Amino acid sequence: MKIIAKNKKAFFNYEILGSYEAGISLLGSEVKSIREGRISLKESYAEIKGREVFLVNCHISPYEAANRFNHEPTRERKLLLHRQEIKRLTGKIKEKGLTLIPTKVMINDKGKVKVEVSLARGKRVYQKREAIKERDREREMRAELKRQWR
Repeated sequence: MKIIAKNKKAFFNYEILGSYEAGISLLGSEVKSIREGRISLKESYAEIKGREVFLVNCHISPYEAANRFNHEPTRERKLLLHRQEIKRLTGKIKEKGLTLIPTKVMINDKGKVKVEVSLARGKRVYQKREAIKERDREREMRAELKRQWR
């Protein structure tokens, strides 16, 4: 699996509870654009409508060589999950405060584009501040260890 894009803000803004790997229904120009790495997961989310799951607000830049056959950059794209997974996710999303967030876009060995969708709960402001403090502590400890070994 080759990782094309990661949603780094999702790990900071949300507490990740579980992940699912889903296929995605794309046009040819979208696949070519993704292979070039021209995809952004910022502010995107997955939404369940009826018995289907859609990726909303994901930006895939237009492919230069596609001319008039190009795609709309922020259109809704259908995610391909098993029916049982969709039922399980629907039940969990009805709980208070849970949402579906795309965390990674990957290309597998066969050339198929896959999206890792995570079940997440939004963090509070104090939790985000604590995460920043912890990250700074870790960075300082590594720098100190590096200085001691010189």
